[in-house]
This record gives sequence, structure tokens and C-alpha cells, in this order.
Amino acid sequence: MSQRLWEDVQPGDALESIGLPLNVYRCVMIAGSNRDFNPIHHNTEYARMTGAPEMYVNTLFLQNAWERCVRDYIGLAGSIRKISGFRMKSFNTVGDTLMVKGEVIRKWREGETGLVELKVWCENSKGVSVGPGAVTITLP
Repeated sequence: MSQRLWEDVQPGDALESIGLPLNVYRCVMIAGSNRDFNPIHHNTEYARMTGAPEMYVNTLFLQNAWERCVRDYIGLAGSIRKISGFRMKSFNTVGDTLMVKGEVIRKWREGETGLVELKVWCENSKGVSVGPGAVTITLP
């Protein structure tokens, strides 16, 4: 991972998208790793009884997907200051692929600190499933 600098960033720049195939194994591992044992995240029959089309990934996974996309862009010396506008619009279900995307909206300085606002969102086969939201970051 290379380190991005504040001087390197311009409004309109795209973050590199990441694609995350959503399969049963991933859903079960996510549920177990963050101790979210609600059956909607690992049991198709149960998820369908609640009105979902299929088992689906949980909120923490989606937040982590945003952080991974942003972290890949900013490098280890950057920091995430604020996340807002994180809203789920549709299920992210087994059998689909989650795409996390983003772009630079603006940049400014507060004293010596270089700040950047990113627009980040998730898409699946049905369109935008989470966001779009704003992520404020710092860059060296």
C-alpha cells in the first residue's frame, strides 16, 4: 500500500472500487467473527420468514467495507475522522456482489492538517444499497 499525500488529491478523483462476492461462507464467517448470531445473517429460511429475499450481511460488515475502501485509498498515515450518511437502502444478500465505490468531493486545510471529504457508497445488482455518505479523512 502506498501512502497518498494531501497534495496528490483533487476533487473528482475516484477511489479504487472493491468488489466483495457475498456467499454463504462469507456471511457465516462475518456473523461469527463479530458475534452477530441473528439467524437472518446465516439462515436463508429464517431470513425469508422475516421478509428478506435471502440471508444478508450485517451492518458491521458494510461499515468495514467502507473503511477498507477508504483505507486502501488513504494509506496507513491517513486517518478517518468522521463517517456520516451511512444508510442501508436494500439488502446485500448471498449470491450478489457488493461493490464499494467513492470519490473525492473537496479538500481543505485546518492549520497544518490536510482534510479531504469523500463520498462513499455500496452498490449491488439492484443499485445503490448503502449510502451515499460522507467520510472525512486526514492526509499527511
